Amino acid sequence: MQFLRQHKFSLIFLGVLVFCSVMVILQRDKSRDRHGELLDAMIVLETGGYTNEAGRLYFRLWRDIDHMSNKQLVDDWRRTVTLIDPGVHQPSNSIYRYYWSVRGEMEKRSESIIERARRLAEQEK
Repeated sequence: MQFLRQHKFSLIFLGVLVFCSVMVILQRDKSRDRHGELLDAMIVLETGGYTNEAGRLYFRLWRDIDHMSNKQLVDDWRRTVTLIDPGVHQPSNSIYRYYWSVRGEMEKRSESIIERARRLAEQEK
């Protein structure tokens, strides 16, 4: 009991720190899930012919590209590259525009994902 009285502020601080850490982790996971949901919704709307609504979701996704991790960029790139033909210019297609936005961000990153991929390709076994 004396230990609790002597260290109550330290224990309260530790409890608040643990609580805040858990809340940050939960918020990050919720944000990541939300991004995936928005991308899925944009793909469904675009492939269903709802181009106006898909365009609005594109702009919401595009706004967050700067804050995405490299892994998220690669995941989004994988999901969109299978749905479009990158060689055919389709400026009205939201999936196409998002693909090129993600691709551009991948090329801008300090340790570029593409540069790392090129180094891996140049390495011998």
